[in-house]
Amino acid sequence: MNIFKHEFNKNKKSVIIWSLSLAAFMIFYMAFFPIMAQDTKTFDSVMNSFPKEMLQALGLRAGLSLASLLGFFTLTFSMLQLAIAIQSATYGFAILSEEERELTADFLLSKPVSRNKIYFSKFFAAYLGLIITAFIVSLSVFLALRLFNGGSPYEKNNVLMLVLTIPIFQLLFLSVGMLASLFFKRVRSVISLSMGLAIGLYVINSVRGIVDSNIIGYLSPYYYFEPGSIVIDGQYDLKLLILAFSIIVISLFFSYTLYNKRDIHSL
Repeated sequence: MNIFKHEFNKNKKSVIIWSLSLAAFMIFYMAFFPIMAQDTKTFDSVMNSFPKEMLQALGLRAGLSLASLLGFFTLTFSMLQLAIAIQSATYGFAILSEEERELTADFLLSKPVSRNKIYFSKFFAAYLGLIITAFIVSLSVFLALRLFNGGSPYEKNNVLMLVLTIPIFQLLFLSVGMLASLFFKRVRSVISLSMGLAIGLYVINSVRGIVDSNIIGYLSPYYYFEPGSIVIDGQYDLKLLILAFSIIVISLFFSYTLYNKRDIHSL
């Protein structure tokens, strides 16, 4: 029984839809930039009327204008991150709970296969799907910037550094979703939980921008991979990167432990 192949094939349609939708989103929104770039003074005057706290909540660093290529790209990528987080969390909440939710746990666990193999097969199948999404989204980012940069220069290496954070960002939400799913007796609505997690943490990061508190930022993965900081500075915050990997390792360790000890509820 090839669980990995079965799980990947089951998610294949979802991966295709998510990948193409996210790529289309990036290209569609970046297509508006050349129009805005034609009248930057007017747009800047409008944006200057907004409170600084509101712009920070949108993920814009001080001095970064929405009428600039990097400012507009930062905002677009921030919204893209939210969608990526929802997809990753959805897979996380779903993969370890689907048998209980669909009342097919007896069928799976009666097969001559260990829970270790079930856990890792499901995990790697889900993460492979996310890697495919990350690859397609990364291509769409460079395509959108190439087609719709409005003649504005940008550092390709900095953009590359940003898109390389996508698989880590996905893994973080995937692993946290897997762990969180095991605290429910039965996950009845995967999408509501995944959206709650992704949007809730996004709101926390927005609040951090409003009150300008790094301490609050530690509670949100969006803060670890802020697009504005990476595309401008061209470097990662090592402290936040270590924190992200620590959360991933801890989440995977405890989800693995809890899954192997869990009393699986079935029909």
